[in-house]
Amino acid sequence: MPLSPAAAFSSGWTPPPALRTSQWARCVSQRSPHDEAGCAPAGRRRSTPALPLEQRRPPQSQPLQQQQQQRVMQTTMGWRDYLPWPFGPPAFVPPVITPDVPAVVMTDCRRSFTIRERKRKGKTLSSKKVIPAMDGVSLTVHQGEIFGLLGPNACGKTTTLRCLSTLDRPDSGGIQLFGLDARAHPDIARQVIGVVEQSAGVDKVLTGREHLELFAGLNHIPRDRATRNIAYLIRVLHLEEFIDRQTGTYSGGVIRRLDIALGLLNNPGLLILDEPTVGLDLASRTVIWDVLRAVRDAGGTIILTSHYLEEVEYLADRVAIMDRGTILAVGTPSSLKSAVGGTRVTIRLEEFTEAVDARRVAAALVDRGVASSAVVNEGLGNAIEAVVPGVGGDAVNAVVNVVRSTGWPEMFGFSHSRPSLGDVYLQATGSVLGEADRAAKASRNAAQMRKESMR
Repeated sequence: MPLSPAAAFSSGWTPPPALRTSQWARCVSQRSPHDEAGCAPAGRRRSTPALPLEQRRPPQSQPLQQQQQQRVMQTTMGWRDYLPWPFGPPAFVPPVITPDVPAVVMTDCRRSFTIRERKRKGKTLSSKKVIPAMDGVSLTVHQGEIFGLLGPNACGKTTTLRCLSTLDRPDSGGIQLFGLDARAHPDIARQVIGVVEQSAGVDKVLTGREHLELFAGLNHIPRDRATRNIAYLIRVLHLEEFIDRQTGTYSGGVIRRLDIALGLLNNPGLLILDEPTVGLDLASRTVIWDVLRAVRDAGGTIILTSHYLEEVEYLADRVAIMDRGTILAVGTPSSLKSAVGGTRVTIRLEEFTEAVDARRVAAALVDRGVASSAVVNEGLGNAIEAVVPGVGGDAVNAVVNVVRSTGWPEMFGFSHSRPSLGDVYLQATGSVLGEADRAAKASRNAAQMRKESMR
């Protein structure tokens, strides 16, 4: 004789699919919310007394997965849950965040990707190629500061941010967010961070307001608080004109502002931005800059990457220079520039100088001890960018004399200034940031980047 739904729950029996969709569903729909036993449908008199609590628990011999499945089943179908949690009480309590606790602490983090490339002819696989994206990255970010991560393409910036946001897991090393071990408890770490990646994850059919309401629900933000946050973000990011339009009609700058609003919706303690203003006009960049500085002034912490040196120099309280998966230098922009010292000199021999001539003059400046470093910038028509140790007219005259002695009595252009972050990067890596970007893009094709991004 088949068991009734009430007797089935009492004995720990799992119903077959057919019964689950017919008699089981009717029993659930007729249940009484005041039934303490949790087994008698509303309007029916219980023929037999309910079993004691100890007898309604599943036998200890049942597999752990079956116990957990039975608990979820009774909970989702609306019955009162009498089953014990199979894993016991929570053994971890999140730490209390105090102002003296660093927002981010990364210790010797390493992450490598292994790819295989097929030969053009035949199906033989070549040997594996290991690409180190992070090679012992260690850094500390304090609360209430904007931390800039500067480096060319394919240097490991995005991988570092993905590991910080728990979207990727380092092969080794430790990551702490506000004193919490993010590798051991990524679900809790995600509650205190907001992430804005390079590509905006918006739906072209939904409006901007619908996006904000959807993400507020996904973050389990209370309705009154979500309403206040949405209204505030619309105002500070100047989205009033576009918020009720479909995002498919947005320009690139408006989409980026909406993406940043989604990242700030839950008031995160740590906001992670991967090139937030790339390709934007000056007006949109200014709006985003003002919002980021306001978040910092309110006590928030921001980590951002950028290819714009002036943006990092304007926004960041501290900067880390990264190249080939390694942190080369960390400090405030002023301290890093002071460490370089000297004078920056840019020389254009002709409007379009031959690369051979520019390299010859750059080598002469270094060999004669006039410049500590000199490189050829192809993006500026093979201009020579050199760092001269001295300051003032004597240092400039020494450079001019060397250029003239190499066969260039007149120059197309000559300028000198104090060191910038570009000079800091030049001294740390030996290359210009723009040239390193172009070299990295030329060495990677679309198929290889897809392979590297596989998790």
